[in-house]
Amino acid sequence: MYLPDKFGENVFNDDVQKERLPKDIYKALRATIESGSRLDVSIAGSVASAMKNWAMSKVATHYTHWFQPFTGLTAEKHDSFIEPEGDHVIMRLTGKSLIVGEPDASSFPSGGSRATYMARGYTAWDPTSPAFVKGTTLYIPSIFVSYTGETLDKKSPLLKSMRALDTQAKRILKLFGIECKKVSTTVGPEQEYFLVDEEVYEKRKDLRLTGRTLFGAPATRGQELEDHYFGVLKPRVEEYMRDLDETLWSYGIPSKTRHNEVAPAQHEMAPVFSTTNVAVDTNMLTMELMRKVAKKHGLVCLLHEKPFEGINGSGKHNNWSMSTDTGFNLLDPGDEPENNTLFKLVLAAVIKAVDDYQGILRASVASAGNDHRLGANEAPPAIISVYLGDQLGALVDSIVKGVDYVHVEPEKGSIDVPESPIFPKDATDRNRTSPFAFTGNKFEFRMLGSQFNVADPNIVLNTIVAEVFEEFADELEAAKDIEKAAAALTEKTLKAHQRIIFNLDGYGPDWEPKAEKRGLLNNKNTADAVPVFFEKKNIDVFVNQGVYTEAEAIARADIQLENYVKTINIEALTMLQMAKQDILPAVSDFVAELCGNVAAKKAVSESIPCETEKTLITKLSTLNDRFSTEIAKLEMELSKIDKEDVKPASQAMAHVIVPQMAVIRAIADEMETMTSADYWPYPSYFDLLYSVN
Repeated sequence: MYLPDKFGENVFNDDVQKERLPKDIYKALRATIESGSRLDVSIAGSVASAMKNWAMSKVATHYTHWFQPFTGLTAEKHDSFIEPEGDHVIMRLTGKSLIVGEPDASSFPSGGSRATYMARGYTAWDPTSPAFVKGTTLYIPSIFVSYTGETLDKKSPLLKSMRALDTQAKRILKLFGIECKKVSTTVGPEQEYFLVDEEVYEKRKDLRLTGRTLFGAPATRGQELEDHYFGVLKPRVEEYMRDLDETLWSYGIPSKTRHNEVAPAQHEMAPVFSTTNVAVDTNMLTMELMRKVAKKHGLVCLLHEKPFEGINGSGKHNNWSMSTDTGFNLLDPGDEPENNTLFKLVLAAVIKAVDDYQGILRASVASAGNDHRLGANEAPPAIISVYLGDQLGALVDSIVKGVDYVHVEPEKGSIDVPESPIFPKDATDRNRTSPFAFTGNKFEFRMLGSQFNVADPNIVLNTIVAEVFEEFADELEAAKDIEKAAAALTEKTLKAHQRIIFNLDGYGPDWEPKAEKRGLLNNKNTADAVPVFFEKKNIDVFVNQGVYTEAEAIARADIQLENYVKTINIEALTMLQMAKQDILPAVSDFVAELCGNVAAKKAVSESIPCETEKTLITKLSTLNDRFSTEIAKLEMELSKIDKEDVKPASQAMAHVIVPQMAVIRAIADEMETMTSADYWPYPSYFDLLYSVN
């Protein structure tokens, strides 16, 4: 494979558009893509025809409007290009068919905004994200709205949040004499995942139904030796990664980095950053392709945040920044950040936004799976804080305290060996325990779960920063001396919001009480995190920036809680089924065999010692009885919950059901360590984590 020739071969990208579209049509389309101008619908017919002809050259026979409903997945309905003409058919994609489709709006989650009889919905082409061919179908990235105008997807509010930030950021830049057509947010979502053998996976009911192991005693070797991280790739894994890279590259997805992650069987791929809405689309496609490619290799790609207890979970680090169409990065501090008034103002704006809206930023990454991950094994805690590092931390301290900043030239690294080259050192270290860390010219939001649609947190980030930019622009546009006024506003803002800055260990025992004293939120589970979306201040920021209506904001929070309740309910029911149908009888059968062994020994001679078997029989029988009791308790508690009333149901799930499931698991995992592997009904953690060679 010669990469330059193959990269993006399945994408209707700029090169293909330039080749296949008339010049005037191409220019009009690029104007929409690059500057955000409204699409000229008169060009749709020409674009549709060219897109169809190109797709047919890739053996496509169908097209679909590809969108992102609230299921957490993507959705697609395929229509063929075929249209009857007399006794024959022709292949056609009209401008109208390109621009709009009509799926059923009542069959997707809507947070109660759409009843079953209110079925009409529309998909509409997003021309800023390139179409692509997969299999025999042309995929047209789209938004999804109801007949009455409610947004029913994650792409629509994302585009609105990007427009809001673009509008307000340009106001700030104009004050400093910087003109541009567009300010875009960019994202590079790193993707962590596990690979397990498909045959072993198929024997685990919990993995198949919930994506994570509900039972499982730790393997005798986990990640203690720290030898898996960046370790030599196993042949089967390397083959998978090679195949995955080539597949991603063919769809124009710039997969850049691949390596073993910390836990056994855990890995990571990282792409080059791109414009946020394109990054969202490509990440959703990436997750789908990761799973499909894995099956070709007899593997299963696990994207759940915590498929295995006791070892690292999987996240998706969201590298977020803001840049103009001319290439100017608003978060680049330059060589002398202390003299960069615009950068300091932008930094203060982001810090204020994160502090003011820490609740919805935390809630944007809340899910049943992510609840298991946050707070341990290199995942940040549930408390939102901002890490600036030594250089910017010292700069902020100097502004807050009113003292001179002592500029420190970046050091050059060396190991003091003549043969070793001198290398440039970054201005700051990295903090893997920080939820929101500055990393050179961007912020890395580390709280996202690995199976997340990255649209959710980026909608929040874009919106809250746009809100603060608007406040700043309103104040500064009346100023006569912008430099002086901006410096004063920066100082005032940093003094008011320094509580959110934390440059130390987020796992340290003193951070949680210290954060509480600072007034920072610590919502450790989804049921406690999501309700902040219902607060007026947090609804108002979306409404003010034109991202959500009040009804849409509330609907999204309801959907998130509903999904949480359903997820925990499925997990609890799966646990009950596994416990009652498989584990209870397996342990009983093993105990029966032990009892038979004791009886057989005694039949030979009363003097034959049987204490080992008797001790094990007593321990396992006692545990199995407790197991049965706790199972009955879980069933009873689950039956009490009205799953339709999601607010109280989510609280019950978080504070009653999840802890009870942990009790049941602990008993089962202890019994697994004492039960013969011949009797235990499921593959062990060893089988799962070390099955791929």
